[in-house]
Amino acid sequence: MTERTQKQKMLAGELYNANDAELAADAARAHAWISRYNTMLAASNDERRAMLVELFAHVGEGAVVRPPFFCDYGFNISIGCGAFLNFNCVLLDIMPISIGDGTQVGPGVQILTADHPRDPAPRREGLEFGRAISIGANCWIGGGALIMPGITIGDDVIIGAGAVVTRDVPSGATAVGNPARVR
Repeated sequence: MTERTQKQKMLAGELYNANDAELAADAARAHAWISRYNTMLAASNDERRAMLVELFAHVGEGAVVRPPFFCDYGFNISIGCGAFLNFNCVLLDIMPISIGDGTQVGPGVQILTADHPRDPAPRREGLEFGRAISIGANCWIGGGALIMPGITIGDDVIIGAGAVVTRDVPSGATAVGNPARVR
């Protein structure tokens, strides 16, 4: 049995070494793309969408991502039809990030699948892991919110500006604060 690559371990949500050559090449490709994309503020939504299709796993019709935008790899990001990400969003996509149809994401939002061992020994070795994030349809995520690893947000949810989402949020709920609590 052959040992799995660091990328295979990453995609499986297991401990992996992010300094791996294959992952470094994937990140370099994404960073080159980001450099090009972030110069396209004056471009049309159709021109920017064509670039998103180059990198993302899925881009629904009418999806808009305003530059500047930042991600780790891009190939783990899926955004639905009519989804909107405002300026300066950060998506750490070592695991899948799914954003549903019609969801609106405010400026400066961070969606973070990357996580780290609680035990200091594996951290010293440079090991990390990730947990996927799923955001439903027709959500509104206020500016500056943080969505932490492993979170599922249902449909029709409102996340208040500046909220730190550390627990799943059920469909139809509003969550605000740090840590975010459902109201």
